[in-house]
Amino acid sequence: MPKTCSEGTLVRLNLHGPTMGTRWSVRCDIAPSLDRDGLQAALQACVDQVDMQMSPWKPDSDLMRLNHAEVDCWVALSAEIIEVLKRALEINRASDGTFDPSVGDLVNAWGFGPVRDEPDAAAIRAARQQQRSPCGQRLELDAHTGRARKLAPMQIDLCGIAKGYAVDGMTSVLKKYGIGHALMSLDGELRALGGQADGQPWPVALESPQIGHRAAYGVIEMADLAVATSGDYRRFMRVGDSHLAHSMDGRRGGPVNNGVASVTVLAATCMDADAWATALLVAGPEDGAVLAQRHGLEALMLLRREKGLVEIGFGRFQHP
Repeated sequence: MPKTCSEGTLVRLNLHGPTMGTRWSVRCDIAPSLDRDGLQAALQACVDQVDMQMSPWKPDSDLMRLNHAEVDCWVALSAEIIEVLKRALEINRASDGTFDPSVGDLVNAWGFGPVRDEPDAAAIRAARQQQRSPCGQRLELDAHTGRARKLAPMQIDLCGIAKGYAVDGMTSVLKKYGIGHALMSLDGELRALGGQADGQPWPVALESPQIGHRAAYGVIEMADLAVATSGDYRRFMRVGDSHLAHSMDGRRGGPVNNGVASVTVLAATCMDADAWATALLVAGPEDGAVLAQRHGLEALMLLRREKGLVEIGFGRFQHP
């Protein structure tokens, strides 16, 4: 139904498409004369570019060229992946290493990457024996020349930040088309550009971390804000009686196993929300609380306990 605002009569448009093994979607309020086909193509090109640059499943991606490169060998990279690597290293330092983009070997060893679909004991032992000094000591970036080099053996995985970056990219595309009211989504990462044309915020469902059942835990109202959720309930595998989440804890050399069902983080950019949600999930309840308070994060942690889910909230999620 057309909406009238200070910008004139706007209509609601819903766009979507495939990417990164999932789908992206955009809901926006636009002028009737806007080039819809051009917008659809530009958004698809945006997310496809991030996938081609940062996917561990594409052998010729920028990420995999860097992963396959020899130590001390400079690799020319796109400006986009340099930007993501730079922010990944910054959040790695700020999170005391709980956000760790160098766990690609662990991801593959435990069967969550492109190499295998089940854990491999020998690969797990080899990954655990790998010396894991801070990422910034093992990866050097030269943003001026657009290149990077590994200073020690490492396999980089950007799955904890690249989808958020892609959502931010979609935001830039919408701004170029003069759109000021939109909600972008890619898997569990979302960003609101303004509110809705009628002045109302965008309602976003916070998913309940129930395994095998999709349900809303609550609703977040968003305007000019990004949100991301990481958890143990979407991508996981069962090995015997163990429930193994796909997120890796580089400190212990294996999947996260700390009782945290999900972490939702609000931030100005989806890239930051994405990375910090992963960082707090890996950190666990105690260390995660310290990080959230230290950095003034707005976050909600849901913990699995015998009697059900327990909330730990920070910022707007904190109970009075």
